[in-house]
Amino acid sequence: MYLVVGATAHFGRQAVDALLTAGLPVRALTRRPETAGLPAAAQVTAGDLTSEDALAEAVSGVEAIFLVLPYDMEVAPLLAAARRAGVRRIVFLSSGAVVDGAQAQPDVIARYHRDVEAAIEASGIEWTFLRLLFPAINSLTFAMQLAGGDVIRAAYGQAAASVVHENDVAEVAAAVLPGGHAGKTYDLTGPQSLTQTEQVGILAAALDRPLTFEELDDAPVRAQMAQFMDPAFINALFDLMAETVGKPAALNTVIEDLTGHAPRTYADWAADHLADFS
Repeated sequence: MYLVVGATAHFGRQAVDALLTAGLPVRALTRRPETAGLPAAAQVTAGDLTSEDALAEAVSGVEAIFLVLPYDMEVAPLLAAARRAGVRRIVFLSSGAVVDGAQAQPDVIARYHRDVEAAIEASGIEWTFLRLLFPAINSLTFAMQLAGGDVIRAAYGQAAASVVHENDVAEVAAAVLPGGHAGKTYDLTGPQSLTQTEQVGILAAALDRPLTFEELDDAPVRAQMAQFMDPAFINALFDLMAETVGKPAALNTVIEDLTGHAPRTYADWAADHLADFS
């Protein structure tokens, strides 16, 4: 049995589908099974990540866990329950912001994810880390703006990223969960380095709309977003973007090596998400 933690979140939901497609038995953990909307073939179970006792049933009989965590979620209860149940391996969706060998991580995003990695390493359970920096789903933030016109306003139009389709992340998880990747850390990249402005151009073609990108000063955007999100998290995210301005993103063959197919393009992602922008 393979347990997906974060099964109703981005990446988790797609991992459930990918595991089922691969013919593997799936248990999906969610707080509210009655509203999860997951495939009937998945065994959906309720669980509370803050309670080891509440997780005991979810991890019973589980060989491996795919772990998708919201930022700042505590992982200790899950690891304790997994150890007691004899879970053999954990595949954790971590962040590409993590710096290997650094005594101090550069920001709160990197620090949180590296702390989770370290806790998993210390648990004695076999592990594999998938590090992802800029997923294509970040573009869903554009959808709200496009409801009112054809202009996307954001900071760092020339920030470059090798954006990754969530289905590729899920298929990598399904490929490594059965084993053979103990102690491996995989950096996931898409097939292209694209600036935000270039992404908007591709999105315009997919939507058949004359979209334009309008550059905003980052300071007021940071201040506005910090009103409803952790300011340290917002600053870390924007600093990561600022560092990529004018620098093409690194590319690798990890997704192709692990799944057997080239990573999906941003145009593929846009075509798959037309309904989100309608």
